Amino acid sequence: MDIKMSETEDGSVLFGIDPIIIKQHYEIDYIHSYAQDSPFFAGLTKKKLLGSRCTSCGYAYASARAHCMECGAKTAWFELPLKGKVHTFTTCHFGSEAFLKETPFTLILVEFDGVDTLFLSKLVGVKPGDAWIGMAVKARFLRNCKFKPTDVYFVPA
Repeated sequence: MDIKMSETEDGSVLFGIDPIIIKQHYEIDYIHSYAQDSPFFAGLTKKKLLGSRCTSCGYAYASARAHCMECGAKTAWFELPLKGKVHTFTTCHFGSEAFLKETPFTLILVEFDGVDTLFLSKLVGVKPGDAWIGMAVKARFLRNCKFKPTDVYFVPA
């Protein structure tokens, strides 16, 4: 009996011949922990932005960290304001696969009163090129939290 394995019409994309280099799709589920950053992502589920403040020198971080970059002391969580202003921005005309359908889009660094560092996020509701430094913005959250940094975005205030 002549038994053959079924074949498809799928091929491989060849990038090189010596050595042979081909493109091969690979997909895997990856389980990871947010560890000390978990409170930030838990805050997003409650429509809150959390930063961290040094317990020694008081330096305040919009992008939270466990230890102060100024003096090395531990930090404590605190709630960030939901309104700020654009410190700087850039228009992205290319993005990773997840953002490719949204291009062009605007990324901003948000400045909050009383906070020493900036917060990176996407600006929505403004055409590329219509953002400006100093523009008042307010945080918005996805209705269904995905536990990702993109669960929060900003719109004009």
